[in-house]
Amino acid sequence: MKPFFLIPFLVTQTFYSQSISADLDKSVKEMMSAPNALAANLSFYVSDESGNLVYEYNGNKGLSTASTQKIFTSAAALETLGKDYQFKTTASYSGKISNGNLDGDLYITSNGDPTLGSWRYEAYKPENFKQKLLEAIKRSGIKKITGNLVIDDSYFDFQSTPGGWPWNDLGNYYGAGTFGVNWRENQFDMNINGDQVKSYSYELQNVNWINELKTGGSSDQSLVFTAPHSETAMINGMLPAGKVTTVSGATPNPPMQLAVEIKKILEDNGISISGKTTTYYNEKVAGKSISKAPDQNQIFEYKSPTLDKIVYWFLRKSINLYGETLIKTMAKEKRNDPSFTSGVDFLKDFWKSKGIHPNMINFADGSGLSPQNYVSAKAQVQALLYSKKQHWFNVFHEGFPTQNGIKMKSGTIKDSKSFAGYHTSKSGKNYVFSIILNNYQGGSISNALFKVLDNLK
Repeated sequence: MKPFFLIPFLVTQTFYSQSISADLDKSVKEMMSAPNALAANLSFYVSDESGNLVYEYNGNKGLSTASTQKIFTSAAALETLGKDYQFKTTASYSGKISNGNLDGDLYITSNGDPTLGSWRYEAYKPENFKQKLLEAIKRSGIKKITGNLVIDDSYFDFQSTPGGWPWNDLGNYYGAGTFGVNWRENQFDMNINGDQVKSYSYELQNVNWINELKTGGSSDQSLVFTAPHSETAMINGMLPAGKVTTVSGATPNPPMQLAVEIKKILEDNGISISGKTTTYYNEKVAGKSISKAPDQNQIFEYKSPTLDKIVYWFLRKSINLYGETLIKTMAKEKRNDPSFTSGVDFLKDFWKSKGIHPNMINFADGSGLSPQNYVSAKAQVQALLYSKKQHWFNVFHEGFPTQNGIKMKSGTIKDSKSFAGYHTSKSGKNYVFSIILNNYQGGSISNALFKVLDNLK
């Protein structure tokens, strides 16, 4: 009797899959025949939860993924570093302490904690860190520093942004680079009334501004330009007249920003510093040398939130800084080379070892901001399927936002959009999918893709 019941079930399932495939194909052809898609490229791949193909359209074609690239980085980090991994920031000193005087230098260093001073995590906000550091310095007996206050930002190499990032993105908050010591997610806010800057969330250190803003329009069309370690910054574009707009930019030298804030809280609490306030790389840029933080005489250790919480925000709010920090961290810990080149190679080798064809994962960074990332929809589905089988999957899946009623990560760069994720249809069918559309000009690219994905509901 068993085969009698099984055969109708298989027939029903096959018919259902064919029906969904036909509906998807119809929607895809309608989208790609629209005037907006005249010069567009699409890569689309859908499977069931077992990896069986449901539908594909140029599934192997590599396109610019934008932020769905973060799927590869976050999953690799969870497996390589572990969901309980924590970054560390420490304080130590050279010389000796005698009668309240530190006859030497005070050092603050980190292994690249991207959450240091972030506002996203309770008990980890900027004032929490500074207060705990102050308390540790007081416990050590230090009342006066005769030497320097040094932020040792040497854990990573000097290059803080991937080479493939567009110049138009670098100075904006989403284009913030990653440093050996990060601070406040390496971003700042400006409150601007029309074309006049009224206030900053904090004053940038040693930065001269060029303001070429104009007023007009009804939305924020401004761009901020700040280069790492540069003392010149510019804002241009257009902002609405007659109202205050908040514009967020990328801090050009976060380690130095932290140094200045630490100096202030120490001096406000009666702890003077006779020497200079500087960073390891600031001295190197000036052609000088300075010692790195000593391994001994540590007076303070501060741990970041665990990686599972970092990955949540990385995926949920698409924080590019986190992605670049994670690939550098994996490369540093596994290959002792924290360069972007090493990090990208590590990421590609990781996924190649999981069975993804290397030609379908031509990575350029860890976040997807670079338009030089070329990844296929099939590769993204393979990464999603692999992740679904791992013990850390719930942590990974929790970070995916719900958009258009579907649990999926999105990505956006100029005239390009991608979505990738998981969905259970009303009939109970579980789908894993990725859709990447490049050079779709005019109209709502999100709505066009939503119309296709609605077939999975």
